[in-house]
Amino acid sequence: MLFGLDGVEIGLIIVFLCLFGGILSGFPVAFAIGGAGVISFGIIAALDSAGILIHQAIDTSSVLYRDLIASGVKADTVSIFRYPDLPTVAKPVFEAGWETAMDRNLSFIVNRMNERVLAGQSIETLLAVVMFVLMGITLERSKIANDLLTTMARVFGPLPGGLAVSVVVVGAFLAASTGIVGATVVTMGLLSLPTMLKHGYNPKLATGVIAASGTLGQIIPPSIVIVLLGTLAGDLYSAAQENRAQVEGCSDALTYLGEPAVVSVGTLFQAALLPGIMLAVLYGLYAFGYALINPKEAPAVEFGESTGEAVTKRESMTWFLIVPAALIGGVILLGQVNMVGNQHIVVDSFSDAGKTASLRTNVGEECAGAMIELHGQEAWDTAVAEQQAIDAAGGVEQARELSPEERQERFDAKVAAAAPIGSGIAIGFLLLALILTTARGVAPSKDPKPLLIGGAGVLLAVLVDIVLISPTTTPGWTLIYLVIPIVMTLYGCREAAKRLGENELLRVVFPPLVLIIAVLGSILGGITNPTPAAALGAGGAILLAAYRKLQDQGKSGGTIIWSTFAIIVMILVGVNFDLRINQEDVALENMIAFAVAKGAYLFAMFGFLYGCWVLMRGKVLTPIVRETAKVTSMVFTILIGSQLLNLVVISFGGEHYIQQFLRSFDNELTVFLIVMLVLFVLGFVLDFLEIIYIVIPIVGPVIYGGTFDPKWVTIMIAVNLQTSFLTPPFGFALFYLRGVAPKEVTTGHIYKGIIPFVLIQVVGLGILWYFPSIVTILPALIGN
Repeated sequence: MLFGLDGVEIGLIIVFLCLFGGILSGFPVAFAIGGAGVISFGIIAALDSAGILIHQAIDTSSVLYRDLIASGVKADTVSIFRYPDLPTVAKPVFEAGWETAMDRNLSFIVNRMNERVLAGQSIETLLAVVMFVLMGITLERSKIANDLLTTMARVFGPLPGGLAVSVVVVGAFLAASTGIVGATVVTMGLLSLPTMLKHGYNPKLATGVIAASGTLGQIIPPSIVIVLLGTLAGDLYSAAQENRAQVEGCSDALTYLGEPAVVSVGTLFQAALLPGIMLAVLYGLYAFGYALINPKEAPAVEFGESTGEAVTKRESMTWFLIVPAALIGGVILLGQVNMVGNQHIVVDSFSDAGKTASLRTNVGEECAGAMIELHGQEAWDTAVAEQQAIDAAGGVEQARELSPEERQERFDAKVAAAAPIGSGIAIGFLLLALILTTARGVAPSKDPKPLLIGGAGVLLAVLVDIVLISPTTTPGWTLIYLVIPIVMTLYGCREAAKRLGENELLRVVFPPLVLIIAVLGSILGGITNPTPAAALGAGGAILLAAYRKLQDQGKSGGTIIWSTFAIIVMILVGVNFDLRINQEDVALENMIAFAVAKGAYLFAMFGFLYGCWVLMRGKVLTPIVRETAKVTSMVFTILIGSQLLNLVVISFGGEHYIQQFLRSFDNELTVFLIVMLVLFVLGFVLDFLEIIYIVIPIVGPVIYGGTFDPKWVTIMIAVNLQTSFLTPPFGFALFYLRGVAPKEVTTGHIYKGIIPFVLIQVVGLGILWYFPSIVTILPALIGN
């Protein structure tokens, strides 16, 4: 043993020093990680060959060890940390020689590259990283941050600390639309920092709030961190729970847990939304509180009135609160009394299979005891009673083909139970009605007739749905019945759009807000997975950037707008009509719908290509593509290099050694707290990518192999990793801000200014620790 340390401990120290030295060398981090793996392996192999690195392993042939196993202790739980008095034997860290370890590492790195980078199951999810990066960089180049900061400063500026609050709001907004920390920090640093300093803001507060708000992209969906963590968390949780089930004597995790051991990126997006909003609120409250205590260091600033008509408080309350709340509440109320609801009347050809027991009870005695300990005696007794009732009835009823009479009977029952107003029509016209009421609120003095015509169209649509449209009405006839209401409503909405466009706040916020809702709504609502949603976001960002470029050039953006409507038409037609025209008998309305959808698709593609051409001609597209290639190449290169470094740690037993140490603690909370503290400290010197790809695979089998909700574990890690961008001296957000800050702002200002926000991060972690429902409530409500 060298310096009284175990050989594996020395190997881990060598790996960390090589990694730390590689990062500080100035060599690109993406290549430094792989280089650190190669160099550290060479050093460890040389020391091992010289007989210097000796590992003290438990002597499994000793009497004490055999007696311990005979007493019922599982071999997997025996370690030198938990049973330090057991006899040990000295072994080299490479038991089969470093040559064998190197051969395994080379073969494993090729396999892992194939599984995780080139063609594995996670590659589809990783493609979302490329799309989200493209989306973020495109929006950043479209000057959206400039418009948002200017507008929000006018809204919040008159409040104490209003500029700081506006930076937080814009940071959260950009996080939901870009998810790229560097671009957000640099953009806000260039745009808002000089303005804040000019109006007397303390440099420490100004720099702190900019750096902290810029890192919200780490946690607020769509977050690249969540995507990357999610691809690991799913595999780690599944494998850890399978191993846990087998240790407990059960055949698989489904039997032991009573549910599949899966966690998806979409579910993690749902779980991350409220914690991200919570952190943004905490930042804003700190800025506001600081301004109240030190008004001279964060003064209120007047930027002049926003464009648009002045609106009284009474009118604002009426049209922005009371009327929208009444409309939304009315639809919800009608849904409760089954006036608004699902009109799905399709009947399956086969019956449903019988319901199984809540838990599998035909298991061994050891597994049954473990399941009772996990779920409780009451849940076990309930499952046993359910299984006995199923057995008495002849077992689980198998699915069978229904007779024509049974199908007709079920069809008639569904028609009779269907709500008079379809949920799709109700929600669609509700959104149009909200546009009309908002337009009335922003311009109450203008002629209300067009808006009244639109409102009459909404009421007429509801009446037509009740009187003329039934669940058996085909989509074609439904559209014919609703032609007049749709024309009336769109006439009012056209005038409403003009009035809304005259309001600066809505004109700036509405386009990116629609894009955010489209991307996040499709993910959080379970409509699609992150990769198609990211592609939709990237395409929408290109259209938005092209429209903004045309506006700057004084040209019409009509083609972009009509392309956007074509996408909406394409989606609506696809949802409401059967576009499968390769069947023998295709209805005429479906043929027409297919032609409309095809035409909308072609026009949307034309608009997308036209937008790319506008951006290319404006010398915007080339930098976007180049920057996207740089960021994604860095991410995937770090992924490959980290896999190599991980294999080096595994090859000399480092991973197993760390996991044994963590499992030696009896309290699961203690283990997780240790991991969180280690991640927090590593955040001072390592970027989030290195931590995700190097550290999480090592500690993941332990922290994901317990009773904690995997969503909560992952979000806690993500919030903790957010500090890696903030903590001095190596916080990347601090370097980004230092690069664009004026000369009068010192590095000391930035470091001192960020400390309160790092403490807020810790407070946020504490809140999530004691109130895990903040993370789990949305996934439970929304589902997959």
